Amino acid sequence: MCDDVNQHRRAACEDDGRPMSEGRRRTILGGLFGAGMLGLRALATGVPAAILANPRRALADTDPTTCASPAKAQYLILSTSGSGDPLNANVPGTYDFPAIAHSLDPLMAKTPFKLGGTSVEAAAPWATLPQPLLDRTTFFHHTTLTNNHANQNKVMRLMGATRRQEMLVSFFASQLAPCLGTVQHEPVVVGASGSGEFLSYQGRVLPALSPSALRDTLANPAGPLGTLQKLRDADLDRLNAVFKAHGTSQQRAYLDRLAQTQTEARGISQALLDNLSAITANDPTNQVLAAVTLIKMNVSPVVSMHIPFGGDNHTDTDLAGETKQTVAAAGTLAFLWQKLTDLGLQDRVTFAAMNVFGRTLGKKGTTGRDHLANHHATVMFGKGIKPGVVGGLVPQAGDFAALPIVSATGAGDPNGDIVFSDTLGAMGKTLGMALGVSPDALDMNIMLGKPVLSALA
Repeated sequence: MCDDVNQHRRAACEDDGRPMSEGRRRTILGGLFGAGMLGLRALATGVPAAILANPRRALADTDPTTCASPAKAQYLILSTSGSGDPLNANVPGTYDFPAIAHSLDPLMAKTPFKLGGTSVEAAAPWATLPQPLLDRTTFFHHTTLTNNHANQNKVMRLMGATRRQEMLVSFFASQLAPCLGTVQHEPVVVGASGSGEFLSYQGRVLPALSPSALRDTLANPAGPLGTLQKLRDADLDRLNAVFKAHGTSQQRAYLDRLAQTQTEARGISQALLDNLSAITANDPTNQVLAAVTLIKMNVSPVVSMHIPFGGDNHTDTDLAGETKQTVAAAGTLAFLWQKLTDLGLQDRVTFAAMNVFGRTLGKKGTTGRDHLANHHATVMFGKGIKPGVVGGLVPQAGDFAALPIVSATGAGDPNGDIVFSDTLGAMGKTLGMALGVSPDALDMNIMLGKPVLSALA
């Protein structure tokens, strides 16, 4: 994971089997939970970090939040790949054209399934996903306007469509963090396959944190998760004294409503320890465990990971590698849904998979796939998303391209009001609205495209 990382960031992501030093552990803890373990203390008590940090100032604030609609805000787990995986090759919409090549392996057989009340056809792995997950899943056909691996960072900036060239995840995180009360605004990277998949926040490149490093830092009975109850009791005693002396009856009642009980604190601690103890490596399954744990601990509004769907498969006889990885990827998504449900996060987290570009669909048959700038498919699911398919495909230049989109219906149409070159921006705005970002902020920060309202719940 760390081969391409600059030396000054290497310590944050290396995992070479050596025991973790105490200095490195402190660095990770401070980065995740802030000075004085403020984030862990917020988790233990259920009280926002701002109140824990300065309760008397919080008492004086009539409106301490800058978020217009906290109830709509979602955390984001983003899977991204600089390899340009063939994620676009086997989703609903690709079986409408006989010229599109698919693996002949029975594991990838064309299979009907339901997205909401609509029947669609795609490769069999997609049909294996739990129906409650499919009932909030959309497949969004669009372009990324590039076929170059090196442009991964540009795609994360919607190829120039974001204000001040900010990465989409950076913009989302800055909007969502005040709503969610996370410890930090910056996204956390738990899966980066090479330096091209590192993210930035307001221009600053973020380090990666491997799942095993997170486990070694936290999954220790004598570590911070094992002390949640002590943290809770100490902070609540302090806050109760402040609120009793200086707060109103309404403010004291507010604190009582927020505060976690001892049983809740113990349950949170054990559930997170169980997740972290189950981490055995740094592969996608273990990235899921790390991602959901970080979100349950309210560390960051955005966590990124890497789920392979076939990789850079120019030469892939019988599309065997694509088959193996797509089957595994569906299993990873099902596991993610299970873990979100286990931790009560299924209505709080939105997932999206978006890569640097798609792959050719027909020109090489089943011998492999080349880079394709004209078509990609982003997969997204969450409480704010209606199930379905947005956009579509059209034969072009010996292969295929994404169609323009009708913003009101999501249909792919040559005359759609979202033109081909704006479909990437439209995907970004649609995802942003599903996350609870305000339409005004989206219009101000994403200059191209319109949200597809039919894809929003």
